[in-house]
Amino acid sequence: MEHDFGSFVAARATSLLRVAYLACGDETEAEDLLQTALERTYRNWDRVRHDSLEPYVRRVIINAAISRARRRAILSIIPTHSPPERSAGGRDVDLRHVLMEALRALPPRQRAVVVLRYWEDLSETQTAEVLGCSVGTVKSQASKAMTKLRSALGRESAEGVIRNAHL
Repeated sequence: MEHDFGSFVAARATSLLRVAYLACGDETEAEDLLQTALERTYRNWDRVRHDSLEPYVRRVIINAAISRARRRAILSIIPTHSPPERSAGGRDVDLRHVLMEALRALPPRQRAVVVLRYWEDLSETQTAEVLGCSVGTVKSQASKAMTKLRSALGRESAEGVIRNAHL
């Protein structure tokens, strides 16, 4: 069991870390998300179908990212004594930074759909399976997300930017 799990992690960890990073937009949090997903996968190793390991881990990553984003949203409405500092936005930013900012601005579910559909190049059906929703939901979330990304990225094709960005 441990040998199979170790082989899976060695073979797919980089790809899964990229999914986690795109889902949350932060390197440290992506590492935490991946560790959480791998820990849950290891605990359920005997129950997970081995022909669907990667989709299972992706789903755990996406669900954990959405849960964390919801928690942060709730915590952000709780008043603090002083407002948190915000980083100043620079004008000379590279395409990757602009894309990541645009992705971070999307709601978690829309971000998950964009990452799975356009970065991971999953079909609508596969994306629906990973997210546990209908194909129609994937289509509507993708449409809304792409509209927001197009307005945030200007005239650039959002799909092309996502496919061409190398993280």
